[in-house]
Amino acid sequence: MNRAWVREAVRLIEADANRSADTHLHVFPLPPSWGIDLYLKDESVHPTGSLKHRLARSLLLYGLVNGQIGPDTPLIEASSGSTAVSEAYFARMLGLEFVAVVPRKTSPEKVQLIEFYGGRCHFVDRPPEVYSEAERLAAECGGHYLDQFTYAERATDWRGNNNIAESVFAQMRLERHPVPSWIVVGAGTGGTSATFGRYVRYRRHTTKVCVVDPENSSFYGAWETGAMDYATGMPSRIEGIGRPRVEPSFVPQVIDEMIQVPDAASVAAVRLLRERTGHWAGGSTGTNLYGAFQLIARMLAAGQTGSVVTLLCDGGERYAHTYYNDEWVTEQGLDIEKYGNALQDFLMSGSLNPFE
Repeated sequence: MNRAWVREAVRLIEADANRSADTHLHVFPLPPSWGIDLYLKDESVHPTGSLKHRLARSLLLYGLVNGQIGPDTPLIEASSGSTAVSEAYFARMLGLEFVAVVPRKTSPEKVQLIEFYGGRCHFVDRPPEVYSEAERLAAECGGHYLDQFTYAERATDWRGNNNIAESVFAQMRLERHPVPSWIVVGAGTGGTSATFGRYVRYRRHTTKVCVVDPENSSFYGAWETGAMDYATGMPSRIEGIGRPRVEPSFVPQVIDEMIQVPDAASVAAVRLLRERTGHWAGGSTGTNLYGAFQLIARMLAAGQTGSVVTLLCDGGERYAHTYYNDEWVTEQGLDIEKYGNALQDFLMSGSLNPFE
């Protein structure tokens, strides 16, 4: 392995991180009388526009320091889109070939971004095929399979090193409730929930971690039944989260609770976010927000005050033809009006009917 090249590659990736100011922590407006504050960590301001920028940086560094990536190593990934966008960015930075194995229904906006950063998309018709096809391509070309679904939870240093958990707690330091009652995140690989869950235990915080999961995803079923081989075999309509199988990076032992969120609720919540704050985000942010609202309603019913933190995962411009397109919503059979009305009522009354 060319150690000089590896040293320069690590320097380039670290310099990119050093140039980027930390992501913002926005306040979502809630009635002051509630005594509860809701924050959204805006990961859309990363250079590649999503939370996955952190993951891609960690995966590239992990491969470099483990001697798996050299100056002529093609990089291969199985992805639903956003991780591949960020990995293509870093691959181009290092002058490496990058191939993303993605489902054919991946949003055109994400495909265009992967190609913009110099990556190439290799499409499969069935989402579960992305894993085996990525492995096959990597073996065929002598490349490195980045394998986000296996390595996400171990590539990130959960003790600190400016990971997302350390960043959130540093930014919360001067707030009236500096230690959040809840952190709410979705699961695509499981890496983000593992980072938060480990960090709050390591720092001895009382914060609880809640994972929200969309329809058709296997994570909630595995959590509920304890069967880690639980699989739906079905794709998620909420891009970036939800998987047809339980991924190796999902660590249920560090999670305190899971909430299953209907897809219609996710879309209604992300549209509400834009209406109330002007922030335009993707569907996974809506899933996060709806779960956070459920926890806040529970806190209000119990007479509790405190803070809740969730993530704004990526920008809404990537989903103009889906979550913000009324025709697409109708084609999917999503009744977002019902959930939209419930959310409007919640922001006035503090009570949220989850339609269970």
